[in-house]
Amino acid sequence: MIKRLRWKFVLINMTIVTIMLCVIFSLLYSFTRVDLENKSIAMMRSIADNPAGQGSPTEQALQVRLPYFTLQLGQDREIIATGGGYYDLSNQQFLQQVAQAVLDTHGPVGVLEEYNLRFCRVMTPGNQTLVFADMSSEQATLQNLVRTCIFVGVVSFLVFLGLSVLLARWAVHPVEQAWREQKQFVADASHELKTPLTVITTNAELLQQPGVDEQARERLSGNVLGTARHMRTLLEQMLELAKGDHPSSQAAYQPVDFGEVVSHEALAYEAVFFEEGLELESRGETSVSVLGDPVELRQVVDILLDNARKYSNPGGKTVMTLRREGRRKCLLAVSNPGPEIAPQDLPHLFQRFYRSDRVRTRSGSFGLGLAIAQSMVQRHRGRIWAQSRQGVNTFYVELPTA
Repeated sequence: MIKRLRWKFVLINMTIVTIMLCVIFSLLYSFTRVDLENKSIAMMRSIADNPAGQGSPTEQALQVRLPYFTLQLGQDREIIATGGGYYDLSNQQFLQQVAQAVLDTHGPVGVLEEYNLRFCRVMTPGNQTLVFADMSSEQATLQNLVRTCIFVGVVSFLVFLGLSVLLARWAVHPVEQAWREQKQFVADASHELKTPLTVITTNAELLQQPGVDEQARERLSGNVLGTARHMRTLLEQMLELAKGDHPSSQAAYQPVDFGEVVSHEALAYEAVFFEEGLELESRGETSVSVLGDPVELRQVVDILLDNARKYSNPGGKTVMTLRREGRRKCLLAVSNPGPEIAPQDLPHLFQRFYRSDRVRTRSGSFGLGLAIAQSMVQRHRGRIWAQSRQGVNTFYVELPTA
């Protein structure tokens, strides 16, 4: 599908380029043809206005740039005079033929295709003057222009084709990446749902077997209930991610005391850390106002604290710090000692279902928490990132202050 989309992009670009080149070259050809025609007619009118100067190297003759000759016709349409030094005017039959061809037309200006001549007829009392100009150089100029346009058009087409291929790869890359992520998300979600569904199916089948005692039935029912709750948690997280992908889901934000949110969550998690033999300390600002959703901001802090709890070294101390960054931003940092995160893993920590082999082990999670946190932070026009240095892993959240 991506390859077809890329070539469709190239086809649309090249169609537009081809139409533009055709229009430009057509206008260039038309303007050049009209300009040559107007200059030729102007030259012939100038000659017709001064027939006495024909045949001699006068200033008028020097201005003529096309081969020409003139015929003066009497009242009975007979040839009474000729002029011009570019043609052999001794062939009376030819002169009579071109004169008659002009007389058979009605316009003052025209073209004799069979003789490759353009004529201009000027009526004077008692006679008329016919001026003929050769069109060979004009046609040669137009033919050269056509050949040049074809050459330039082919070269331009090939250049634009190469640029379109490169542009298509660049433009379709985000779509290709999103498509890969979507396929990976579906595969990971299917894998995560497959195991609990198998557990539920197996326990349900055992419950239906005859001879199951009450104690076994209670244990099997508990397995089904626990696995179902596990699946519900996964589905809720997936729905949360889908909510973050939908722009219309963003609520009308209000001023929130982010310092109070951080302090409240730190107090709530102290007991959880203590039960697992860990330590939690909160430092920094106690009152920082941001514009956002208090529920989502609380959930971001919960995710970071829960992540620190899961991947902290035994007996480790987690430090959560909130401070202002200038006048318009604040920074929340959650640091815990733990297995060092490889540099190549850091950019991928916020991808859905991502787990590195050494750091993000299962620990009862699905690998969606940090992805949800990133989605919420981005909805608040902030950013989230991670660092791992000297055995300390730190997650940062930067938000604009209200």
